[in-house]
Amino acid sequence: MHRIPLELLLSAMQEANVQACIIPTTDPHIGEYTPDHWKTRQWISGFTGSAGTVVVTPDKAGLWTDSRYFLQAEEQLQESGITLFRTGLPETPSPEEWLKGELKTGDTIGVEGTVYTASEAIALIDYFKKCDIRVNTHFAPYDTIWKDRPSIPLNQTFILPERFSGERAQSKINRLLEEIRQKDCDCTLLASLDAIAWLLNLRGNDIEYNPVTICYAFVSEQETVLFIHPEKLTPEVNAYLQSEGVVVAEYAKTGDYIRKLKARRILVTPGKINYTFYNAIPKSCTLHEVTIHPVDEMKSIKNETEIAGIRRAMQRDGVALVKFLYWLDTQLKAKQSVTELDVSNRLKAFRSEQEYFFSESFETIAGYGPHGAIVHYAATEASNATLRPEGILLIDSGAQYLDGTTDITRTVAVGTVNNAMKRDFTRLLKGNICLSMAKFPKGTVGMQLDVLARQFIWQEGQNYLHGTGHGVGCFLNVHEGPQSIRMNYHPAPLKPGMITSNEPGLYRAGEYGIRIENLLLTVPSTPSEGGEFYQFETLTLCPIDTQLIEWSLLNEQEIRWLDEYHQKVFQLLSPYLSIEETNWLKSKISRTI
Repeated sequence: MHRIPLELLLSAMQEANVQACIIPTTDPHIGEYTPDHWKTRQWISGFTGSAGTVVVTPDKAGLWTDSRYFLQAEEQLQESGITLFRTGLPETPSPEEWLKGELKTGDTIGVEGTVYTASEAIALIDYFKKCDIRVNTHFAPYDTIWKDRPSIPLNQTFILPERFSGERAQSKINRLLEEIRQKDCDCTLLASLDAIAWLLNLRGNDIEYNPVTICYAFVSEQETVLFIHPEKLTPEVNAYLQSEGVVVAEYAKTGDYIRKLKARRILVTPGKINYTFYNAIPKSCTLHEVTIHPVDEMKSIKNETEIAGIRRAMQRDGVALVKFLYWLDTQLKAKQSVTELDVSNRLKAFRSEQEYFFSESFETIAGYGPHGAIVHYAATEASNATLRPEGILLIDSGAQYLDGTTDITRTVAVGTVNNAMKRDFTRLLKGNICLSMAKFPKGTVGMQLDVLARQFIWQEGQNYLHGTGHGVGCFLNVHEGPQSIRMNYHPAPLKPGMITSNEPGLYRAGEYGIRIENLLLTVPSTPSEGGEFYQFETLTLCPIDTQLIEWSLLNEQEIRWLDEYHQKVFQLLSPYLSIEETNWLKSKISRTI
């Protein structure tokens, strides 16, 4: 199906004397989700997942992606001429290792420097330099070979009012400058769209599900410059930026501005800036490189206004979810046909009725039966399964509201379930509850807590290869850093004000998938002799399906947590539900009401 793009790329490689080409998923802003203009990897391969790298040589091509997309990639790569490489498995070589075996001394690898992070490009260049293989970071033939390539989006930017953000842009800029000064720097360059959106209290609609706008920013003691297409700015936004002390410049002028910097001490995060801009910084400048940019940590720690907003957003989201679950239950009991796409469409409809709704926060995952085992499954007209009165349905969904971002997964019984399903569900629930109840000392990183969620399925010889938790923005990206909860180490301690997901999963290929996800707010715990401790507050408000619980596997503390959680759900949601919906909710959590 996708041989034509592959053949066009191979012709361009031959013309440029390039013996291999690497195409990552990212764009010049190093985002997880990219505008259609930069979905080069998808155009070449036909694979639509949000993570993956394609490597092409004259006679072979491969796609590397993680466990979330193994099953999806298998389906989408059929007849493409591209081989799937399963990242994370011990037998899978890295793209670099594989290429090393395919290329010979003197060959050239072509990459597009603007869509490679500086850290990854430097590592790539160093790796192949030892093999006497050159990396050409200017290989970008896509404007020529991709005839119907979508344009860069020019949607208008808008202001996020202070009643939602809780702090003026000028105040945030001053705080960022203070962080920069503490590192003996006088300026910084920002490419991450969510970081700039947060810093300047601007939002947009350039990337599906993420309320951001395409731009760059340069922050210094002398001036703050926003590089953006002028068509994106209304008179109101222009006036606002001027009032916050922000200078506007052309998006296309960013590179020229960087190349003209003189004798500056620049704070950069090589993993959050593209190689082309990193390489354009003049040698007269001093670079101070950090793993975590101060603006990312500032953004991750929500202020009181943002926390209050996310609590309200969670309440409205919970109302929408209960209305949906009531609808689903009544449809199934009436033996009405319900498909996976019906689930996605209805969920969006119920959420769109809520105040401040802006969009979904990602494409809904509604996986029935075997589709639930595909971690990031998205139903299509071709795959759309009809629910039957048996088994389980996994629903992972979320919304963007002006006052907060939500992300929730519930696994629900749609009919008869067997004991194996109940045991799997209950062990995952135990892990979710155990992490929810965690208390931990200041300085704890997510890796130190990850085992709490996995321990009960580990005892059964089961595991999941995705992370347990990711940071979540406030009317921003549903995935953000710097914090995470996962098996591998990342030097970002959990701090009060951070919002992180809690989503252990278990996937039985060809049978079913189970995931239970709530969002957690890190808050101070009771002071103790052992020093400063933190704990979690569960923000998500939605019942957990008790039909799937094997109660004998839960201890008293876990049952008490679940009872108290359901009491909170009922108390906060029932005033906004109809009598029928309220009675339904009461029946679903009847142990506590």
